[in-house]
Amino acid sequence: MQTLTESPREGSNTRPIVAITMGDPCGVGPEIIVKAFDSPGFPGECVPLVIGDSLPIERAIKLLGSSAVIRPMTGPMLRPYLSVAFTMDSGAIALLAPATRDGSSTTGLMPADIEFGKPTPAACEAAVSCIRTAVGLAVAGQADAVCTCPINKEQLHKQGFPFAGHTEFIRELTLAEDVVMMLAGPRLKVALATIHVALADVAGMLTKELLRKVIRITAESMSRDFAVKSPRIAVAGLNPHAGEAGKFGRGEIEVIRPVIREFEAAPVQTGGCGSDLYAHISGPWPADTVFHRAMLNEFDAVVAMYHDQGLIPVKLVHFNEAVNVSLGLPVVRTSVDHGTAYDIAGMGTADPGSLINAVSLAASIARNRKNVSEQVNGRSAD
Repeated sequence: MQTLTESPREGSNTRPIVAITMGDPCGVGPEIIVKAFDSPGFPGECVPLVIGDSLPIERAIKLLGSSAVIRPMTGPMLRPYLSVAFTMDSGAIALLAPATRDGSSTTGLMPADIEFGKPTPAACEAAVSCIRTAVGLAVAGQADAVCTCPINKEQLHKQGFPFAGHTEFIRELTLAEDVVMMLAGPRLKVALATIHVALADVAGMLTKELLRKVIRITAESMSRDFAVKSPRIAVAGLNPHAGEAGKFGRGEIEVIRPVIREFEAAPVQTGGCGSDLYAHISGPWPADTVFHRAMLNEFDAVVAMYHDQGLIPVKLVHFNEAVNVSLGLPVVRTSVDHGTAYDIAGMGTADPGSLINAVSLAASIARNRKNVSEQVNGRSAD
């Protein structure tokens, strides 16, 4: 077992540490993790640390005929060891077992707990423990980012999990005030004003206060996390043709357009302390054309009014590339944009593309946040 308590050797490694959660071990999470480690160029410019149980990872290695080997990690000092002293040999997967709610080590999963496609209470508990452990590392500064593999919310809820999903749980763990969901691909980035709600409820939930928060967080995150200093944010309309002057609905007249005018009068500052860089907010634009315009680089991001309005275009053009990003959290968190895929679990056919991109983006955001922090601290010291 590789210990994390040895003294660091000479040298320096500033690559961000990305804590990757195992996800539901009865789904494709362990498989895409192993496939990612087997992919050429992975992990790129970061140090990946998998948070999970060894049994499902070992099973995935055997299933795929992978040459990867697990390097179990122990001890409290992750950052100095992984970032400075530990150099992973080719094909090694650094694995840290999750802790339980009281901070003790988990006892480990048994084969009966992880049957493909058939989640168990033990598997659900392990998935939650992985999230809690990874976020705890990020909050403590022992990891620079968290990347989550898929969980099954329905199964977790049956076990008493009180949160709607990953985002709400991580928001609770980090005491964050507001979080915005974004799906980010190479050419199209879309933030959502409302997420997992019935379509019939969307109009009633779209308030000026909600939209202000979503637009502000999106603009600030595009600058801080994606290094776009003066981001161009397009706001989609709610109704066909953006309401067509009230003919097809008044959401644009009563909520969306007034908020956009507020940002025109008092733009979001995006360049940091003392900067004259601002976000450019425009709209409401008809949803049937705004995503095409964003694909042509007219906008840096789009704020969509509801789940399918925003996610259908993203998944159409970036199905195996898109990454789920939680904007507004004090820690960096990305995720794959697909589910547990119980129907193909154990077949060895799951695509690791979204996970590879999610890890890469998590590392990129961590670096961008560090650069912004150093710039702000540098100006403060002047």
